[in-house]
Amino acid sequence: MFDQILNLVKEHIGNNPDIASAVPAERKDEVHHEIASQIQDGLKNQVSGAGGAGGLLSALSGGGGGISNAISGGLVSSLTSKFGLPASATSAITAALPGLLQKFAHKANDPNDNSITADSLGSSLLGKAGGGLSGLFK
Repeated sequence: MFDQILNLVKEHIGNNPDIASAVPAERKDEVHHEIASQIQDGLKNQVSGAGGAGGLLSALSGGGGGISNAISGGLVSSLTSKFGLPASATSAITAALPGLLQKFAHKANDPNDNSITADSLGSSLLGKAGGGLSGLFK
């Protein structure tokens, strides 16, 4: 699951000119990895938190605003402290999160794309096969 999130981050964040110009070339992979880690942790927290699987589905279907907001604070702090990114870069990254999460939801809902499935989400985010999420993204 992490690899799929990382690929989405590289595609969505890496192609944003405001972000690309603010992140030093030699640190791009590290920054992408950190963003993907924060997203995966945010998804895990959403599933295991009070919202459960229904909360995750609702948030992803609605563009990920709730998850995006939950991820943003920790992400900004992490990117600033670990990489010294300026506020303009972290703002552009957090502004890109809802679109990235929409791409994630689209991949999970696409029957022709098996890179992210309900079962893989359940397995990855809840640590058990299926995780009770089978059929959730259909």
